[in-house]
Amino acid sequence: MIDWSQKRVLVTGHTGFKGAWLSEMLLARGVVPAGLALAPDGQPALFDGLQLASRMDHAVLDIRDGAAVTRRVRAIRPDIVFHLAAQPLVRQSYRQPVATWATNVMGTACLLEALTGLDTPVAVVVVTTDKVYAERDCPHGYRETDRLGGHDPYAASKAAVELLVDSWRLSFAGSGLRIATARAGNVIGGGDRARDRILADLAAAFSGDRALRLRNPGATRPWQHVLDPLAGYLALSERLSVSDDPCWQQAWNFGPDPSGIRAVRDLATEAQRHWPGTIIESPPTDAPHEAARLSLCIDKARSLLGWQPQWPFARAVAETVSWYRDVAGGACAATLTRAQIARHAGAGAA
Repeated sequence: MIDWSQKRVLVTGHTGFKGAWLSEMLLARGVVPAGLALAPDGQPALFDGLQLASRMDHAVLDIRDGAAVTRRVRAIRPDIVFHLAAQPLVRQSYRQPVATWATNVMGTACLLEALTGLDTPVAVVVVTTDKVYAERDCPHGYRETDRLGGHDPYAASKAAVELLVDSWRLSFAGSGLRIATARAGNVIGGGDRARDRILADLAAAFSGDRALRLRNPGATRPWQHVLDPLAGYLALSERLSVSDDPCWQQAWNFGPDPSGIRAVRDLATEAQRHWPGTIIESPPTDAPHEAARLSLCIDKARSLLGWQPQWPFARAVAETVSWYRDVAGGACAATLTRAQIARHAGAGAA
């Protein structure tokens, strides 16, 4: 729909798991993206394995530093922005609630203020989470119009980001910003080294001949390969880039087909088919609250954006586990990542 090679693109949080995958996808489309983020956290970092520091316009800064963010935005003058910089972990948000709120809410405000100062249209995709919804029994999956909420500091901070974006649209109409929010499910994929990520923990355990311990085996989540929601973000950004119609400046769910809504133990068991090892269910007695069930309704993105998930549950798990297993065996992370991007793009074109 657009000539990506002619677009100036900014990715915040490009040193993180999803940000690194997205940056590599943009490079494949002929874009040399700019980034702003903290230094990579977790080793070995996918960002380093892809050598992105030398392949894109890379800058290390804190999204909460409004002056630094403004200088960076003015230097880039982006046409399209993907805002992924965040504190993304539920359990860490219990340990660091103030930092979580500051990063997720005030960091977003700093970015939007900087972008509002530009004099050209900017398409902005602000990434939040499927956890922004108020917890309730929901047979159809959460829809974009359902009530926002958040039990834990992470979920609540992301729900607050949704309110912030709505307020920004109303308060600064006419500024040239075209802002949408993207609520993705639980993503899996190679290179995620964050704490408390099941398949990353499985890879670390099985590569060291240790057992994987599941702390919440019965919890149900909408599992999807990272490439599926990222393809959704790209499709949404294209619509925002070519049209100022308010119909695109809304919240959008990007989740799996119903077959991907599975319990944690199902995910671990499916992964075990590709990398045999020992799994132990050992829920802690003092664990902080986490939602028992999450699922998303993706009808809106299907019907209006023409987006749909490409890799079903079994394929998403197989691609993820093979990435970790092969890297543990000495394979090149960059080669594996680029091959998966090509296969996924081919599936979408088929």
